[in-house]
Parts: sequence; structure tokens; C-alpha cells
Amino acid sequence: MKFELLRGSWVVCKRELLSLWVTPLAWVLLTAFLLVQGGVFYSIVLHSAAMGTKADLVGPLQAYFGQQSVLLSMTLLLLCPALTMRTFAEERRTGTIEILLTAPLRSASLVLGKYCAVLSTYLVIWMPTLLYAVLLRDTGVVDANVLGISYLGIALVGSSYLGLGTLMSALAKSQLVALLASVFLQFGLFVLGIGEYVLDDGILRDLSAYLSLTTLFEETSRGLLDSRHLVLHLSLGAWALYVTTRVVESWRSS
Repeated sequence: MKFELLRGSWVVCKRELLSLWVTPLAWVLLTAFLLVQGGVFYSIVLHSAAMGTKADLVGPLQAYFGQQSVLLSMTLLLLCPALTMRTFAEERRTGTIEILLTAPLRSASLVLGKYCAVLSTYLVIWMPTLLYAVLLRDTGVVDANVLGISYLGIALVGSSYLGLGTLMSALAKSQLVALLASVFLQFGLFVLGIGEYVLDDGILRDLSAYLSLTTLFEETSRGLLDSRHLVLHLSLGAWALYVTTRVVESWRSS
């Protein structure tokens, strides 16, 4: 049964990857993402060079992943919904979802395959930013372990946000509605995290710190990863995929 689930997921994943990269969507997102992130990184490098020895304690990469993490968060708030908005909403609009529902595929395979496709695309979009570390490799400010954990944090947040975006796409009947719903949901989580800086000490402030992307990226930029953040994002992504599977099964039974 597990083999059947994985085989069906692989078939759907290949189909979804083809539709993502044959159409302009993935290429447009990749180009826009690299232009924005390249500009951000270039400005950080210029600032570090201007600061001279004062910037030695915080290298450009650490600033990029940590101190400037608000820019990363805002990027994810747009990138993840844009990647997931079409997963189910477009299938429903065009009517091709009926073909998938009548195919010998389990609902879990359908959801998992689409999710793996957008997650793979998300990781591919981030891969060119590894060149930032290559450019700085001779400066002595690149720590491979810190760099790896920083990217792990990026992947972790992406896994949960893409799961939520997939769920919103399953609940919506148009790409635009799915996009807006995902943006509002993820922005809401981001705002809750900001409470860490405005609330007094107490359970609400602790909860905000638990949800805060800024805290997560600041920690990973120093080579640290709190297990609570790991559990949060993995659980959030798994919950979203579970609910999406239930939604797809309801389409089959109706």
C-alpha cells in the first residue's frame, strides 16, 4: 500500500512539475525572486564593506539570513502562495480535476504529489542563492554548518507555508482567491510573531516567540535550530496536507 501511495505521488509530482516549468509561472517567480534577493544581498555586502571592522562580528550571510530576516519573511509571504495557488484551484476551474479524481489514484497520492512538486520548485528557486556563499568563500566569513542550518530554516518554513497554500488552493475555486487567502493566512501568522516585540512577558509573548519567523531566522543564522520551531512547522505542514486530503476525498464522495 505504501508503494502504491509513493508511485501515485511520483506520477502526480512529475505531471505538476511539468505544468509548473512549461508555463511561465515558475520562471517568472524564479527571475523576480533572484532580482529581489540579489539586490538585498548586494546592499548588505556594500553596507558590510562600508562598516569595515565594525561588521566583522556579523558577516553578510548572517545579516542576510538573520538581521535582515524581515525581508526573507516578506518574500516567503508572496512566493509560497504564488507557487501553490494553482495546485487545485486551476484544476477545478478547468475541469481537469474530474480526470484526476476518476484516475486510479488515492487522494493522499494526489495531494502528496502536488505538494512535493511545489516544494521541489521552492527549493530549486532558492538554490542559486548558494552563489552568495561561493562569492564570499575567500573572505573567511562563511561557516558551512551555519549556512546549512540557515537553509534548513528556509526549507522548514517553506514546508509549512506551502502546505497551508495547498490547502487554501483546495478550498478556493480560483487562483486569485487561493493566492489572497494564503497571503492573508500567512501574514496573520507573521503578525502574531511580531507580538514577541510588543507584548509584556507572559504566555502570549512566549506564544508569539514560538510563531515568530524573525526569531527562527535569527537563530538559524547563528547555527541554532530550536526543536520547538521544528515541531511547529512540520506539524503545521502535516496538518494542512491531512485536511487537504480530507477535502479531496469529499469531492470524490459528492
